[in-house]
Amino acid sequence: MFRILVAEDDDPIRKLIAKYLEQNGFEIIQATDGQKALELFDSMHVDMVITDLMMPYVDGFELTKKIRTMNLDIPILMLTALEAFHDKEKGFLSGTDDYLVKPFEMKELLLRVKALFRRYRIASENKIEYKSLLLDFNSFSAQINKEFIELTKKEFLLLYKLVASPNIIFTRNQLMDEIWGFDNESFDRTVDTHITRIRKKIICDDLDIVTVRGLGYKVVLK
Repeated sequence: MFRILVAEDDDPIRKLIAKYLEQNGFEIIQATDGQKALELFDSMHVDMVITDLMMPYVDGFELTKKIRTMNLDIPILMLTALEAFHDKEKGFLSGTDDYLVKPFEMKELLLRVKALFRRYRIASENKIEYKSLLLDFNSFSAQINKEFIELTKKEFLLLYKLVASPNIIFTRNQLMDEIWGFDNESFDRTVDTHITRIRKKIICDDLDIVTVRGLGYKVVLK
């Protein structure tokens, strides 16, 4: 599932965007201003950014510039009520990939999101690649130094979830709900067992699966 960071200070618009995109298969992270968006972007894996132009603390132009210093290869869609050419020019120069002028139809937003993903070839690849590690969600396969590592589907999903959000702590309950489902009757110990198996299989100097005592697990990239 692709994660989109939506930065918009207008609560009804932000929540409407989030709900619509979630209904269409995306995971949404919400930020109420540009500063919060930067903090979230710096703390987790994000596949796309949708940002309003006029926001408190850090506006859309500045947010885009700062994101581009951290990641050149992420799609950015800017929302704005301004239609003047010089405003759009400033946005493109700051690093945005596309514009959507308010008010807009949610269907158009979805089309632009999918078009940007195609442009960046994210939708067709759906992979996480970090140094020697390659995780391919399409085939549920893992490679280290181009050698395939045999993982069960649950092991793969658990590893993918953790690696996709480095340094973020996930509780056992969170992992159980997402990987095994809300109605699953397995116990928290199931997560511990799978983590133990993953650690034995994923011998990799580029990351650590860290146990956070009393909470859960996180992945630290080196």
